[in-house]
Amino acid sequence: MVRLPLSPSEVDRGKRLGMALRRGRGARSILDTALAAGISPETLRKIETGRIATPAFPTIAAVADAIGLSLDEVWAEVREPEQRRSA
Repeated sequence: MVRLPLSPSEVDRGKRLGMALRRGRGARSILDTALAAGISPETLRKIETGRIATPAFPTIAAVADAIGLSLDEVWAEVREPEQRRSA
């Protein structure tokens, strides 16, 4: 399977997602958070740094649950800045 390159807006959205999850994690370690979410610490590290710009929905949901964020809170952080201003 060949993946199409991500658009600049998709890359930016992935970075915003990573920043939101990192902020939500607070002082918790990557290891503890990843284990609670059922993913590898390296996967969480890649999501937080934006290197995985489009993680699977169940992965996002598991991390959000592990750090106590609702998916609504995550989406509010991730959506396009223009959409946030007009909301």
